[in-house]
Amino acid sequence: MAEEGSSSAAAAERKKRLLWPKVLRWKPTSTDHIIASEKRLLSLLKTPYQQERVDIGSCPPGSNIRWFRSSSNAPRFINTVTFDSREGSPTLVLVHGYGASQGFFFRNFDALAKHFKVIAIDQLGWGGSSRPDFKCKSTEETEAWFIDSFEEWRKAKGLTNFILLGHSFGGYVASKYAHKHPEHIQHLILVGPAGFASETEHQTEALTRFRSTWKGVIINHLWESNFTPQKLIRGLGPWGKGLVRRYTSSRFGSYSEASLLSEEESRLLTDYMYHTLAAKASGELCLKYIFSFGAFPRVSLLQCASKWKVPTTFVYGVGDWMNYQGAVAARKKMKVPCEIIRVPQAGHFVFIDYPLAFHSAVVYACRKILLPESGQDSAGSLPEGLISV
Repeated sequence: MAEEGSSSAAAAERKKRLLWPKVLRWKPTSTDHIIASEKRLLSLLKTPYQQERVDIGSCPPGSNIRWFRSSSNAPRFINTVTFDSREGSPTLVLVHGYGASQGFFFRNFDALAKHFKVIAIDQLGWGGSSRPDFKCKSTEETEAWFIDSFEEWRKAKGLTNFILLGHSFGGYVASKYAHKHPEHIQHLILVGPAGFASETEHQTEALTRFRSTWKGVIINHLWESNFTPQKLIRGLGPWGKGLVRRYTSSRFGSYSEASLLSEEESRLLTDYMYHTLAAKASGELCLKYIFSFGAFPRVSLLQCASKWKVPTTFVYGVGDWMNYQGAVAARKKMKVPCEIIRVPQAGHFVFIDYPLAFHSAVVYACRKILLPESGQDSAGSLPEGLISV
């Protein structure tokens, strides 16, 4: 029945697109465009993979609230890619950050698949996953949107005892999930994670001064009004892709000193980013409920660090705008093994900026899982070039 509903919805969408050809549509994108651009981006890879849309139902278990207060009762799907690996390899699940989707890891899949069974997802409301109407009205509901939908995905895939890696906002979600369901996680890897700062303790004077200016007042108002960058891209319609192209060229064309994007990588990533950003607003509307202006968490993860139950590795680019001192503060409270690694010549998107060093950091973080017969001392020292904090 779920497949029939999904097919009917897809058929209706295709019929609508036939009535409004791409050239006449203000936002020339759709779920089909997202999946097609994803396939073009992943065509750069050598490792075979399978793409699927995993059914997670229409509401959280034991609740009458659909995902979440959506006007539709249709089942939801999580877009998932799984890469071929050696039999018996540990499972590594990748969770993307805000404004991104699983294709952002395209420079990492081949290398990581040599060591792990790699699975990457688009979170609910992002990328090629379902985009329900976002009706959450609190931090608690918003966190449940992502945590519970991920748990339903895990159950549908039959996964347990896996390594969970989250980037930025995905690191926040991964942390919250591991805190609620530690029994399923072997190791937690947080890459430039959001949520470990405290506004009262770490707010800079510069931000304080800026928030008191007229520009700061306007931007803070836009933040609280849930104005997202994606809205600007949608508003520009067919010209939105040019804005994305300038961002891709600027951010990944000049900053990534260690490993510049090729012309083809840049073109395909731009196309993929545009279609994922210009599609219907859904998960992106979480921002104001999770963070205050300045990306400070409404509820800092430092508050639950003392209750951490999963061994954790933090990975930051040396130029990451997320401050690694938040991880240092968390480690002081944790009662489980915790390491902090910094990667040179890399910023917030460390896995794009310097993929070779990022891969080394991930393999090192999982060394006891990859080499269970080896003791800590014989499992290898920190790879050259990486910085241990």
